[in-house]
Amino acid sequence: MNVDRALQQLKEQGHKYTDKREDMLRYFDQENSYRTARDLLENMRENYTNISFDTIYRNLHLFVELNILEVTELEGEKHFRIKCDSHHHHHFICLDCGQTKEIHTCPMSSVKQELQDFAIEDHKFEIYGKCPTCQTA
Repeated sequence: MNVDRALQQLKEQGHKYTDKREDMLRYFDQENSYRTARDLLENMRENYTNISFDTIYRNLHLFVELNILEVTELEGEKHFRIKCDSHHHHHFICLDCGQTKEIHTCPMSSVKQELQDFAIEDHKFEIYGKCPTCQTA
């Protein structure tokens, strides 16, 4: 998802456009990694000195609810990234820097066999480790 599409989605769902929201979305659009609310707050404080954690969390929650951001939990803390628009895939996530890499293999065909009597509504598959850069650091 790109920023323009995300802003359009906000508008279509009845939410206001603000410069803060656009800047938040641009931050995630420029990153190829999962980032925390604290990362976003530090970035936003350059232009919005009085921005609060409440504002950050409220908007992050809204972006997740509107399917603009993806969320995962790493070491007990939520991490966010801009929602992927492309084909079905999963992610490798670096535990040090948060970088992501698409994984095009999906384990659902074998999992569905084990859950034949269950109605699967969605799934998420993530692999955690260290990217090549963090392995050498």
